[in-house]
Amino acid sequence: MAATTHNMFLNSIPIDKDMTVHDIVSRDYRTADVFRKYEIEYCCGGKLPLQIACDNRGVDTDKVIRDLQQATRDIQISSSNIDFNDWDIDFITDFIVNVHHQSIRKALPQLKLHLDQFAEGHKKKFPYIEELQRSVNQFSKTVLVHMEQEEEIIFPYIKQIAHAYHSRASYASLLVRTLRKPVDDIKQHEHDVTARMLKRWRELTDNYTAPAHACISHQVVFKKFREVDNDIVQHLFLENEILFPKAINMEKELLHNNGQDSI
Repeated sequence: MAATTHNMFLNSIPIDKDMTVHDIVSRDYRTADVFRKYEIEYCCGGKLPLQIACDNRGVDTDKVIRDLQQATRDIQISSSNIDFNDWDIDFITDFIVNVHHQSIRKALPQLKLHLDQFAEGHKKKFPYIEELQRSVNQFSKTVLVHMEQEEEIIFPYIKQIAHAYHSRASYASLLVRTLRKPVDDIKQHEHDVTARMLKRWRELTDNYTAPAHACISHQVVFKKFREVDNDIVQHLFLENEILFPKAINMEKELLHNNGQDSI
């Protein structure tokens, strides 16, 4: 009973076996990943009803439907009612790692797969696709290094500073290694590069707006781009506007209490 009650509040699109694969993806682009998993065509050749498409691939239709419903469930969080400044540093860093970092690690490979598949037959018609491919490939390489640096070095140090600050531990000032420089480096290099990349993606795609009568693969690719863009923007906001200023202010106070203002 508890599980049933819980699922009542997770909205997903209604799916039945007679709907065509194409129509299912048209209703929610996230289902494209499920059809890719089962190697079921969803674009120009996706006119078959779901039941027949699954039979042709020899897969269990009910299992595919469960996966489709899982992929389209929405859990809404009203950010307008959340004051991120009230979050403590441990929670912010854990939220960034477990929500945003994990989301990027999952979404980027999916974006790359859909983009590369779409590019195979559309490069001549849309020459900017090659630039998008290069940009996504480069970003995928650099962002993984950046996230590892945050998870292994920056965030653990920030947590140490916060714990020492709140506990007023006698050894607190000994932990201070001046966070300002590495944070400035992150904001001026990695984050600035990312902001310029997002700006270029939006320019090339007309803010992720597919042309009139675009095929479903084209629409899926652009919606994947928008999904990654939104996640990155929220990620940067939490770091630049909430986490880093909080940590730097704590560090400054610890430095001041230890008579190291000039550091």
